[in-house]
Amino acid sequence: MKNVNLVEFPPEQKAAYRKARRLEYVSVAYIGSAAVFLYLVMGSSQAMRTSWLEDMMSLVPPVAFLVCSRIARTEPSRKYPYGRHSAVSIGYITSALALTAMGAFLLTEAATKLILGERTTIGGYDLFGTTIWAGWPMLVALAYTSVPSYFLGRAKLKLAPLIHDKILYADAKMNRADWMAEVAATVGVIGTGFGIWWADAAAAGLVSLDILRDGLRNIGAAVTDLMDETPKVTEGDGLNPLPEKLQAYIETFDWVERADVRMREEGHVFFGEAFVVPRDERDLVQRIAALSGQAKAFNWRVHDLTVMPVSRELLRDGGADEVEGDD
Repeated sequence: MKNVNLVEFPPEQKAAYRKARRLEYVSVAYIGSAAVFLYLVMGSSQAMRTSWLEDMMSLVPPVAFLVCSRIARTEPSRKYPYGRHSAVSIGYITSALALTAMGAFLLTEAATKLILGERTTIGGYDLFGTTIWAGWPMLVALAYTSVPSYFLGRAKLKLAPLIHDKILYADAKMNRADWMAEVAATVGVIGTGFGIWWADAAAAGLVSLDILRDGLRNIGAAVTDLMDETPKVTEGDGLNPLPEKLQAYIETFDWVERADVRMREEGHVFFGEAFVVPRDERDLVQRIAALSGQAKAFNWRVHDLTVMPVSRELLRDGGADEVEGDD
């Protein structure tokens, strides 16, 4: 049994992949230090507690990326002849579930606090005989956690489409949730300092809603990927144009009368089939072998493509769906 080849990124994608891994190592170290800082100063503030828990959960996507992207690029074997590309999809849905669970939990806590009317107080502490408001170190900690998250998220958003990595895209969204959480927590701390008791929980609730929305949207995308939905672009809901472009390319071959291409996404790459109607059957085996190789060279994401000759009537009557057969 022949195994598929290991994914080899082109130079631009290879550089982006290495940069993404460096960013994720930086993210793990930075988020860990930020979580410690927030824990030390959060006191009884609900918004600060929200930011701390959100930071802890923010460790999931970068760790998932570092682990799953490494697994996805391991050599195919007899046990895994198609490779382990689906590790990326597993990491993606893990990140999305973590994001959703945390958003739901924090939203529940904030809503409970508002309904019960629990009043948060931010006291002070004595420093060399002077009473210092505890909100000041909280604001410093929030600034420390929000500013790097903003720039890390922007950098990851640029890299994710280049290597078509949805874990990295979800992590960029998590970074966005991070800095939004810190801004909302800042509003909550300042509001509490001015005696607006509900500002703290309200800020936490608003952030939680945004986290929950992102989590649910990413779960939907991850599930449809696992169900072999028609591939979509990394950064949105639009269909990926590669299958249509590949079909048009195949139909430029002089011996191909018509073609139909269907593909599924496996992590960074596509697997699929091309059904072609040959104009004649001379040297058909050699032509199919050459077409398969040229199709893979068309775009680095076309990782494994099976070319199948079919009759003109079959494509006219229903295309690739008819090849499968219906029950």
